[in-house]
Amino acid sequence: MPIGARSCNSAASPRPASVRHTRRSSMTWWTSNEPASRGSRRWARLIASAACIAAHQLPALGDDAALARRRSPVVEVFSSCHQAVVNISSKRLVEVRRGFSGLLDPFFEERFLLPRREIAEQQSVGSGFVVHPAGYIVTNAHVVVQTVERIIIFADQSRVLADAIAVDSDHDLAILKVRAARPLSHVRLGRSNDLMIGETAIAIGNPLGLQHTCTAGIISALNRKLTFQRGVTYDGLIQTDTSINPGNSGGPLLNVNGEVIGINTAIRGDAQNIGFAIPVDRLRQLLPTYLDVARLRQVEFGLHLAEDLDSNSASSGTVRISRVDGGSPAEKAGLRPGDEVAEVAGRPVRTFLDAFSALLDASGEDGISIGVRRGGAVVRQAVRWAPITKSSAARMMVDRFGIEVREMTDAELRRFDLDAPIGLVVTRVQRDSDAGRNGLSRGDFVTRIGKAQVRSLITLGQLLQGVAPGTEVAVGVLRIDDDGTIQQGDMYLRAK
Repeated sequence: MPIGARSCNSAASPRPASVRHTRRSSMTWWTSNEPASRGSRRWARLIASAACIAAHQLPALGDDAALARRRSPVVEVFSSCHQAVVNISSKRLVEVRRGFSGLLDPFFEERFLLPRREIAEQQSVGSGFVVHPAGYIVTNAHVVVQTVERIIIFADQSRVLADAIAVDSDHDLAILKVRAARPLSHVRLGRSNDLMIGETAIAIGNPLGLQHTCTAGIISALNRKLTFQRGVTYDGLIQTDTSINPGNSGGPLLNVNGEVIGINTAIRGDAQNIGFAIPVDRLRQLLPTYLDVARLRQVEFGLHLAEDLDSNSASSGTVRISRVDGGSPAEKAGLRPGDEVAEVAGRPVRTFLDAFSALLDASGEDGISIGVRRGGAVVRQAVRWAPITKSSAARMMVDRFGIEVREMTDAELRRFDLDAPIGLVVTRVQRDSDAGRNGLSRGDFVTRIGKAQVRSLITLGQLLQGVAPGTEVAVGVLRIDDDGTIQQGDMYLRAK
């Protein structure tokens, strides 16, 4: 029967003068009928003795074994990864409207005075993480979009300016590059196709400017869809209860192996412990597009790489040639789709970032040695990239979309009373192409590839370098009818 309880049919009994234990116990109980003052002194001595015994039985604070027991997976991950997490301080120039500094009634100012338009600086902070020792950093696009300056702050408080290599607002991902005086600490990219709901998730970032804050939780759900302002929708997101706050954006979400499984991107402002991260597999898929050497160097190369992941480990992958453009320097050098890349410019290649970094650092005019594995041996081929020409750009447009284009002539600029070209003129469309089936006609203008304006063949060639077969691309089209009516819109075409 519980202490203090009694049976419903028993009579109350008087409380005993002293309390005795009623069952066998490994502890010793004492009874006392002494006066309160003497009993209090005895109890004080007993408590002090017990405290001394307990103190001797507990492990010492500096005991290595005790510290080892406290060293949880979260501690291990933070210890090994925090040096690779950075704080990103960005500066934007924004247009603001100012009245007369509150000298007049706000109602009057708003309705009867034309506010002055001024350019002001706006500071924002976010997080990022180094993915390659050569200085490549991943973050969110919304952390750096439309910024004029990006300062990277490392764990040792050193600061360096970063260049934006790629900013993709459609997927909220961005790649930055810093000039590193020495190889930087970096984190490994894991995989997100085998995540388990309930497994531990760890975030490191700079919430509210508090650098290198570590929080831990679990993966709450997978494949979440989230719609933001202006109708932007992201799907396939990881939901986590790991504490994510403003300033965490762009930081890594890690598993207990210290591998990046997601890029922290958003929180629900109307709830607690609901955060979202972009799965790392999406970053892996998009890296070849973001880090396209031909586009960044503005040359014709024709070599496209992709990374295959081993089924057992996210960190031990194989880099293969995914595509070789017809008539390109890569094809002329004898490289073939499916070749496994072993080295680039004498550097061993284990990841796509290894290959990209070596290609970007090499001098392509003198020839880049690319070693591929064939028949158990490494075969080295020298590839010399070439400047993009108008003819090579026009050929790429035909190869990918079945569209022949040319630049506008001076006569056409005068005819339409234009100071600058509005796009490229379509001269022929293959009937069996997506463009032909969608109604693109001779005389139409191609004005954009994706979100980038196209006014010259050289620009067209630079943009088409990163378009892989099977990719659906929004091509901006403008049509001027005989009566002068202008029609324009996007035509979604799948590259061949």
